[in-house]
Formats: sequence, structure tokens, C-alpha cells
Amino acid sequence: MKTFLSAVLFSLVSTFAGAAPAPVQRDMPGFSDLVERQGQAVVNISTTQKVSARAAPQLPPGMSEDDPMFDFFRRFVPQQPGGPGGQDARSLGSGFIVSADGYLLTNAHVVDEADEITVKLNDKREFRARVIGADKRTDVALLKIEANGLPVVRFGDPARLRVGEWVVAIGSPFGFESTVTAGIVSAKGRSLPQENFVPFIQTDVAINPGNSGGPLFNLRGEVVGINSQIYSRNGGFMGLSFAIPIDVAMDVQAQLRANGRVQRGRIGVVIQEVTKELADSFGMPRAEGALVSSVEPRGPAEKAGIEPGDVIVRFDGKPVEASGDLPRLVGAIKPGATSVAQVWRAGASRDVRVTVAELSDERIDPRRGRRGASPDAATPPNRLGLVLSELTPLQKRDMKVDSGLRVEDVTGNTRSDLRVGDVILAVIARGKQTPVATLDQFNKILSSMEPKVGLTVLVRRGDNQTFLTLRAPGEQGAAK
Repeated sequence: MKTFLSAVLFSLVSTFAGAAPAPVQRDMPGFSDLVERQGQAVVNISTTQKVSARAAPQLPPGMSEDDPMFDFFRRFVPQQPGGPGGQDARSLGSGFIVSADGYLLTNAHVVDEADEITVKLNDKREFRARVIGADKRTDVALLKIEANGLPVVRFGDPARLRVGEWVVAIGSPFGFESTVTAGIVSAKGRSLPQENFVPFIQTDVAINPGNSGGPLFNLRGEVVGINSQIYSRNGGFMGLSFAIPIDVAMDVQAQLRANGRVQRGRIGVVIQEVTKELADSFGMPRAEGALVSSVEPRGPAEKAGIEPGDVIVRFDGKPVEASGDLPRLVGAIKPGATSVAQVWRAGASRDVRVTVAELSDERIDPRRGRRGASPDAATPPNRLGLVLSELTPLQKRDMKVDSGLRVEDVTGNTRSDLRVGDVILAVIARGKQTPVATLDQFNKILSSMEPKVGLTVLVRRGDNQTFLTLRAPGEQGAAK
């Protein structure tokens, strides 16, 4: 009996085991063939610079200039005066060969201020390199070594990259040559602070100091980017890496090879992002474009008729989805060329022809305060919690404006970024921009607004202008 029951039990178990669906086998991608084929064109770059006559990074206690982390601190830590002794500072980076006759791409920060650059190939040969040109705005540098018949990379199209797609990096993190790391594309078209000309590819590929300037490959073995930056709190990899799209880099290198520098267009506007609240204030169907907060006097935009309050939604036939798109689109236009900007103004779109000028020096927006009116001239807080005063003739002359209201105090829990000393130049209501000259005028506009509708104003802060949406305490009609 026991034998019979055992046989039946074995049969049932076998039956159910056979009936169970087989687990789906999902193979991970293999990178070995890619590395064998393309790794030959990846190089190690080491630089030397004299620090006795230059500024030297202030290193953490116990860190020497031979430490691989020195490259990170050289780039991001404030510089201190260098001391005597004639010591050499060395740093490491990566790069890749783009032509068989010895042209290479890397990051501009890898070779910045280097007195001597050594390129080490995958076959252990070493060459002295010279800088053909470097562009700090995109962090791309073109180098040349005296060699021929070199292996070269193949180029891919970053536009075809999909978020979630596998990508591979090859470089020399911390000096460990030919290191391979892999991950996925986390996002595309990222804008980073102070980096207006690069739509970065964000990945979770492990990138560390020494990887800078190395290639980012897709699974077809094509270079789609140059690894450039990481987001880190401790100097090491934290899962956020950023690469320069290879089409941007190749455009830069073509100009560097031809002219030794990069020419970019500019139209002379200060812009800001269009939020949902701002879009509603301007009567736009959706939040898009670059909002012009100020226009450079006698600049290309002013000559073309572009005004503060215009929203540029297309430029040179290409959409401006976010404000960060505009500098890249304008920068890509050859100086002297004429392009069409489509702007949203007073509830309708119109085309404006702009002759693009050349971008030269770095333009930094100052954030300086100004002297204001006497608080005695101010009125009690309005329903937005603002204490305002009319500008004096001296202030108007100093600021070169015809009218405006100075913010003397911001009381309560007013929901805005308004600050004491700001000057309200205009109010935007129902898509129309109206300059404000008196407190009575401002209060009439304010009283005509529905309680839960935000009030958008054009604000002068120091030498800059920006649009802000104001809400009274307790008014919760924010855009969803």
C-alpha cells in the first residue's frame, strides 16, 4: 500500500511540475564584443602643469597631487595661491580617436591650463598631444597626436537614443585604464546650471574622476556621447552621470579644427521658464517657450521688435519647449544670419525676423540691490501682503525707467518670490501687459482680479527683470 501511495504521489508531483509554466529567460546584454571592437580607439590622457607660478588647488588633509581624486578637486575646489618649489600637478582623463591621422576628443576641463599632455593608446604607445582648440561652454576639446593608421570610433545618432536603453562607458576612472561600466539612459535633454548650450544625456553608468572625456557607446558600438559630469556629494559616483551628445561635440570639433574657436549666435535677451501660472496669465494654451524678461538695449532682439513679456515659442523653425532650448537654438545660428522667431504676444502668435549677432564674452547676470524710497512714502499692506511705494524722480532716473512701484515690505505668508527693493514695472492681466505708475492704478487692477487668480507682474531686480506670479495668503488657486 505504501508503495502504491508513493507511486501515486510521485506521479501527481511530476504531473503538476510538468504543467507549471517554464520561467521566462531574459538574457542580459553582452558587452564583450563591443569592448573588443571599440575599446582600441579609447585613450588615457594625463596632463602636467607647473603650479609654482600658478594657483594650486587646496587639497583635503592627506591628499597629494598624485591622488586620482585630484582631478575632481582641481575642477571643483576653489584655487589658492601656489607656493614655491616648482612641483608639477598631474591629472588624469580619458578620450577617444576620431580620425586615423591622430585627432582626438576629450573634455575641455581635462586639458585646461595643461603644460604637457600625454596620450596613451590601448596598445601602450604614448604620444605628446597638442590642443587644437577647446570650448569651455560645451566642455569639448580637440587634441592632435602625430600618428597615422589609428583605430577610430564609429558615431551614432543621439536623437535615436531611448530612455531606458543600455549604454556603455570606457575610460580610466582613478587611473585604472580601459575600465568598462554599463547602465541605462536615465533622461535626455537635461539642462544643467551654467550649461546653456548642451542638452545632456543623463545615465546611471558609473562615472568617476578619470572617466571625463571618455566615450559613451550604444549597444551597436557607436559613440553617442562624451562623459563629462557627475552629480555627487562626496566626489564619487552616486548614480547621476551626464554626457555631451556626440552631435553637439562633433559640431564643436569641426569649428575648432577649422578656426581654433567656436562661433555662436546671440540675440540679446534675458529669459525665464514659462510656468503654468505664467502661461495662464499670458493667455497661452499651454506652458511652453522662453519668456523674455528683459531685452538688451540696441541689441538684435530690440532691433527686431522683441519686447519684454514676449514668449518665444519657436526659433529658426524649431520648437522651444523649455527656456533652456533657446540658447542652444540661437547659439547654433551663424552670426550675421537672419532667423525667424515666433513669439506669443497679447494672446496671439507672430513671426519676427532677427539678425543674429555673435556671442563673445561670458555674460553673468548680476544680482545687486539698489537704494530705494523712504518707507514713509509707503502705504499699508494690500491684500497680497505687499507694502509698496511710488518711485521718486531720482529713482526713475537712476533706474532709467518711466514708472514703477518699489516693494518696501512683504508681510504675512504671501506666496511669491518678491523681495524688498524689487520694483514692479508692469502687471499682466488677461494676457495684456500694463505698465504701473501709481498705487491707485495697481490697487484698481488688483481689486478687479478674482480672489483665487494669481497676479503676474514684471519685476525689476537690480539690473535684471523677471516675471513673477503673486498670490495672497490663503489663496490656493495654484496651477495643477
